Amino acid sequence: MDLDALKAALAASPDNIPLLMLVGKLHEDQFELAEARACFDRVVALQPEHGEAQVGIARLLDLSGDSSQAAVRLESLCARQPKLASAWLLRARIALDEGDATGARAFYDTAVDLDRSLADDDLLQSILKAGGSKRIAMSSAGTFHEETDDDDCPFEGMDAVTARDLDLEFRVKADMKFHDVGGMEKVKDDIRMKIIHPLKNPGLFAAYGKKAGGGVLLYGPPGCGKTLMARATAGEIDAAFFSVGLHQVLDMYIGESEQKLHKIFELARKSAPAVLFFDETDALAADRRDLRQSAGRNLINQFLAELDGAQAANDGVLILGATNAPWHLDGAFLRPGRFDRIVFVPPPDTAAREEIAKIHAKGKPLVDFDPLDIAKRTDGFSGADLRAVFEQATELALAEAMKKGAVVPVSGKMLAKASKEVKPSTRKWFESAKNHALYANQGGLYDDVLVYLGLKK
Repeated sequence: MDLDALKAALAASPDNIPLLMLVGKLHEDQFELAEARACFDRVVALQPEHGEAQVGIARLLDLSGDSSQAAVRLESLCARQPKLASAWLLRARIALDEGDATGARAFYDTAVDLDRSLADDDLLQSILKAGGSKRIAMSSAGTFHEETDDDDCPFEGMDAVTARDLDLEFRVKADMKFHDVGGMEKVKDDIRMKIIHPLKNPGLFAAYGKKAGGGVLLYGPPGCGKTLMARATAGEIDAAFFSVGLHQVLDMYIGESEQKLHKIFELARKSAPAVLFFDETDALAADRRDLRQSAGRNLINQFLAELDGAQAANDGVLILGATNAPWHLDGAFLRPGRFDRIVFVPPPDTAAREEIAKIHAKGKPLVDFDPLDIAKRTDGFSGADLRAVFEQATELALAEAMKKGAVVPVSGKMLAKASKEVKPSTRKWFESAKNHALYANQGGLYDDVLVYLGLKK
């Protein structure tokens, strides 16, 4: 952004708090600390309890070498505004710099619990290397204690410690449900039948010889809601939900990755009914023919054994996977009893795009907003592409607002212009998927792709 243009806009509207914050952050990025501090101080003068401005001042103090005063300010701020995630995260960074790994872990966990988007793998790894290996909770008195038994963790004693060490997300907070995900009704119906109904009505399904559990693989172009659907599923059911990432499984030492994977499945079995969600499943379930003598073959064999319940029964445990490239999975994973239901998650249709547009419109100043018009203009767009449309339109409105020094609403014309500039990201995926669906479609696994493309009825 042009700092001079922003400063000119600020001169015309010196009490514009969002503009002051933006100019202050740009000064900070250029290490112009005095100018940045002036902006943040002005915000606090106008609005004394502006949390982000207070965090900005603490950040500037830390950058200037006065970390002690920054820590004191942040401690007071967190006491007054305990849900301000950015303050907790900055406290974690400062505590780590001062050699307090235990405090850093407690502050980091609090920040991420409040706002998952603040998760920072590099910071977490630094905390772990410094000795902050256990998840730490804070008492109301401000003292730290190791968490071993709470409402979010279904384990006790060593099981709880092992679970925290694996850094799994237990019982994801029900902050999202199916009604928060636009469209995708067929996918929702499949998940209801495979996951939700068996977990909520085990007796009824048992009468038909059906058990709660098994595997569901969601596949489709990126940005179309596979991970979002997993989060919504967690909100729909009263069961432990484990979100497993690559970093929680892979280990540099031979044999350790397999042990970690086994521990993850064991913890899920002990907390049944439970859902294990593996994002980017193809990274853990690659075709063994491509690995030859790689140690990765052993991990894949372990994954298959766990899915089969070879060492322990998987009753009540459902494995939910998501991938953009199911054709890269080892064929053994797609056999019955493993990922025995393959669900295609296509780009949203017109009705779904209309619903998604309404969701993205929440909390924004809009005029002449017609969600159906946006839906018709964005054929083939993923949910992520639609978000990009709203972000670009918002930037257009912000540019106008900075010139006028006042809030300018996002207009239908701005959204229409943005929809022309953003190109659907799904096209490249379908180019690849089409070839696999036409020439490597064993057992009709990818027939849904051909139907979507109009190549099969």
